[in-house]
Amino acid sequence: MFVPCDRGGGSASPDFTGFTLLMPAVSVGNVGQLAIDLVISTLDMTKVGYFYTDCLVPMVGNNPYATSEENSKELSINAEVYLLPSKKLVVLQIRSPFIKNKYRPFCDTLLSWVKSCNFARVLVLSSSHAYQRDDEQLLGTPLRYLLTPDLEKAVGGHIQELKWKEMEKVAAYPGVNDTEKVLHIPGGGITKLLFTESCSKGIQMAVLLKFCSEGDNIPDAFALVNYLNDWLQLIKSEVSASNNSTDASSQWKAPSSWRLLFGSGLPPALF
Repeated sequence: MFVPCDRGGGSASPDFTGFTLLMPAVSVGNVGQLAIDLVISTLDMTKVGYFYTDCLVPMVGNNPYATSEENSKELSINAEVYLLPSKKLVVLQIRSPFIKNKYRPFCDTLLSWVKSCNFARVLVLSSSHAYQRDDEQLLGTPLRYLLTPDLEKAVGGHIQELKWKEMEKVAAYPGVNDTEKVLHIPGGGITKLLFTESCSKGIQMAVLLKFCSEGDNIPDAFALVNYLNDWLQLIKSEVSASNNSTDASSQWKAPSSWRLLFGSGLPPALF
């Protein structure tokens, strides 16, 4: 559950009425987590607490958003909460994988926290294996969205204006019975469980995801965070003269920790 930073005040059960909770799913390529990094770093969000849970692999490290030698010594753990009051935005960043069989306990704890804090809606950034797409999913953009029925009522019209593609359902028994369709998000981690539970609990949730493969997933993260920005307008997008489309890629600020995404390089002493 939420534990506030020890900074001379705070409540274990803050009131986030009207706020949007943005979080990643631990999914293929860690695309959601990388996109969340861009949001926190670019908006210079303030860390306000920790999401304490035994469902994630424990970890501790230096401040991933360090801007100076002084704040680089701050410690970070596996699940932390950041705040930007001016945009009514709360971000939960998850930095480690789930412990086996702990998806459902985490989901229950998270959705209970969402209700107790009165969040207006939850946005989950996720990804899915590109190689497991069906024929219909191979067409057009690799970006998809899902809305729970309660959020569909609130923002469905605006989403239609954005001309986004909804995540297609696929045949439950391909080649045997192609009429029965189910939601399938391979490589999406907790995404499907969170979404289906939110549907049944009346929680307003959206899932934004990208089909991708493991590797250098930085371009995927930029694509996903731009997709999010088309909706939330977190930063100002510029219009490209070549195709008259909006793009905010150049304005996102990569955190200092990204310098070590692929290790620290080969030591000169080897040569």
